[in-house]
Parts: sequence; C-alpha cells; structure tokens
Amino acid sequence: MVFNSYTFIVFFAIMLVLHYLPFTWKTKKINLLLGSYVFYAAWNPPFILLLWLSTVIDFFVGRKLYHEENKTRKKVLLVVSLIGNLGMLCFFKYGEFLLENFVALVNLFGMDYHPADPGIILPAGISFYTFTTLCYTIDMYKKESQPVKSLLDFSLFVTFFPHLVAGPIVRPPQLVPQFEHPKLATTKQFLDGLLLLSVGLFMKVVVADSLLASTADAVFNAPMPLAALDSWTGVLAFSGQIFMDFAGYSTCAIGVAMCLGFSLPQNFNNPYAAIGFSDFWKRWHITLSAWLRDYLYIPLGGNRKGKVRMYMALMLTMLLGGLWHGASWTFVVWGGLHGFYLWAEKFISEKRNANGLAPVRKTGLTGFSLAMLTFLLICITWVFFRADTFGKAGMLLLSMAGFFGSEGFMLLSTTAILKVAIVIPCMLLLQWMMRNRQLTHEAYRLSWWKLGVAWSFLVLMIVWAQESGSAFIYFQF
Repeated sequence: MVFNSYTFIVFFAIMLVLHYLPFTWKTKKINLLLGSYVFYAAWNPPFILLLWLSTVIDFFVGRKLYHEENKTRKKVLLVVSLIGNLGMLCFFKYGEFLLENFVALVNLFGMDYHPADPGIILPAGISFYTFTTLCYTIDMYKKESQPVKSLLDFSLFVTFFPHLVAGPIVRPPQLVPQFEHPKLATTKQFLDGLLLLSVGLFMKVVVADSLLASTADAVFNAPMPLAALDSWTGVLAFSGQIFMDFAGYSTCAIGVAMCLGFSLPQNFNNPYAAIGFSDFWKRWHITLSAWLRDYLYIPLGGNRKGKVRMYMALMLTMLLGGLWHGASWTFVVWGGLHGFYLWAEKFISEKRNANGLAPVRKTGLTGFSLAMLTFLLICITWVFFRADTFGKAGMLLLSMAGFFGSEGFMLLSTTAILKVAIVIPCMLLLQWMMRNRQLTHEAYRLSWWKLGVAWSFLVLMIVWAQESGSAFIYFQF
C-alpha cells in the first residue's frame, strides 16, 4: 500500500476513526499495530513473518542485554541480534549480489560455474526496519536508554505504518515514550498533519511523477550517446525526482503520524540549499545520516583518533552508506564520491584555518553560488545512483561533458526540456528561501483565504495527476 493511492485514503480514514473512538488506550495501540500489519501485508503477506521474527528477537534480546552483567554473555547476545538482523538483510538484499560477484570471481580463475538463479524477492523496507531494531539492541548493549517494558509498545515502535517502509528511521526514545500514554492530535496538529500530507503527495504525484520522471527515465534508459543538453536535462530531472519522491514520502509520513497525535523526526531540510557536503548530509535523509554517524562513524574512531583514522572512517561510512541503498557497485561508487567530496571539503577547511582565513560566507550571493556549486557536484553523483551499469553511467557523464559533440543524439522534446528548465530552478530558489524556515510556520503566516486557495490548488493538482503516480523510489531500499 502506498500513500499516493485511493486504497490508502480509505485505510487512513478507517485508522483515524478507530483511533478517535472512545476505546481504551491499549485497544487503540492494538488497532494501530494490526493496521500497520495490514499496511505492510498489501505488498506481500508472508514477509510479515520477518517483521515478527525481528521484533520478537530484538525485544527479548534487548531486555537481556540491558540487565546482563557478564561481559561475555552480553557480547554473545549482541552477536545473536546482529546475526539475526544483518543475516536477514544480507540474504534478502545482498544474496544475489554476493552470488553474482562470487561467480564472477571463480570464473576469473578458470572455473566454469553457473548456479541457478536464486530468485530472491526483496521485502519492502527491510533496510529501514532492520536499522530501527538494530539501534535498539546496540543501545541496550551500551545501556544508553531504558528497555521497552511492553512487547506491544515495542512491536508498534518497529511496525508503526507511517515510518515502516521508507522511514524516517526512528530510535526508541523518539517514539516509544509516545506510546506509553494516550495520544490524540490537537486541532492545529491535525490540520498541520493534513497540510504536510497534501504537500508530500503534491511533491510525489505532481512534481516527481508527472513533471520529472518520464524525462529522467528516457535519458537514463537511452542506449546511445546523447547531446549535452539532453544529458544534463535528464540528470537534473532525476535530481528533482529523487528529492521530491523521497522527501515527499517523509513529509507524508510525518503528516500521517501527526494526524494520529504522534511526532516523527524531520528527515529533510532543504538539502539542495546546502552549502558544502557536510551541510548536505545534515539536511538530506537526516535520520540515516545520524544513524551512520552514531553507529558506524563514531565507533570506527570518528574525530577522536587522528586525521588518518578520521578520513578512513569517513570514507568507509560513506561506502557502506552507498551499499545500504542498493546491492550494486554503482551505489558504492555513489557513496565513495560523497566520501571524496567530504574529504576535499575537510582538507580545504583545515588549510583555510591553518592560514588564518575567515570562514566562507553562507549568506547572500556568495552563499547561493556555493549552494549551486554543491548542487551541481551532487548531480554528478546521482548519475551512479540512477544508472544500471557503469557503462551507462560513463556514457552519460561523457555526454554531459559534450564529448560526443554533434554526434550526440537529441532525445528530448522541447516541452520536456522546458518542464525541467522551469521546475528545477523553482525548486532550488524555493529551497534557498526556505533554508532556515519551517513549512508549517510559514503556512500560518498567510491569511486564511490565501492558505485555503494554495491548499485547494495542491489537492486539485494531486487528483489531476493521480493516474501518473507510482511506487516511491526508496521502497526498493
């Protein structure tokens, strides 16, 4: 089930009615849990067993980890949890990838080995709920938070349907305490939630799917070299599509949770207005960035063990972050490019500090110019994120550089180019203007009739473009 479907509207209406009827709080939580299983089962019901398995193992192992004083037993319990969670993730998400690379390796040494296709189906959102449960057991091992008292609360924490499939990635202290006492949205909170849901659907259905997706697909699926204009248009279209799609989902998720009286963490903060790459990762997929920082970068040494160790930890974190997104070497290269950008940024910053130079201005024309440079460099990384193979990625990069000259094929229509030429600059300017602002705060600064007209326009556009809607991109991760 996806947010941009009429089925979800019916489902959400039912969940709202059940949540606001005068049931006991325990009954309402059971309703939310069962509803979350129904939401997930709409893809493939048998995969609910994986959710149950992950939930039950980590609930009991986490409690035991917190109270266990014997260090050896604690490590064994942690290994059990890691094997259970990462084992499932590796099998379902990386099984075929590992097999393909193993076959390529043995064939390289002269062995004619061709196993049958395992036909592994990737469960929706497995990377998200695996990271959600992993952070709980690791926190229990470190005793950084209290164990969840109720299996019902822990199950709802893992499977709460707004964040289940594509985040935000939540941690127990962010959500579990909200299940301990009755939660109902205030009138303002409910309206804020509906507004965010409307904005998120507009971003996904109208902008990502209707205006940008076809152009991005045409360019990235082209079998021939393209003209530079067509190549850049396609890459810019995908840069807008991936943001509008994923940020649209997160905005919907936060809005849906808000309508039920719950608060989810912010996951995007105008990332294309970022000045530099550290700033970008503080604004793009914020909950994943924080997870990788706390559970990978810092344990690898972080900033505490010298520059060499820091640079190694940074690159390894970004490489694994790339691999988290998909079982392909192109994703690893995408992560590696971001690691290189962060390396270069840190090196330049250290040199400037050593020479006593003033910090770079982050306002006005200077700040905007640096933000646009950051955006263009990020667009280059999106080539590897979207391309199926290195061959396609290389051909597209050469096309963008004008390498093929007049031999490059002119694929896109004038209308397609104009759509991207209008949508992307508008997106960049809007993000720059909203760089340090919140959408709901700005919305309520408008008069009631202006807000009403704008909101009605969003809804009408969503209904008009609904037939072009598709599944969210990050469902595959």
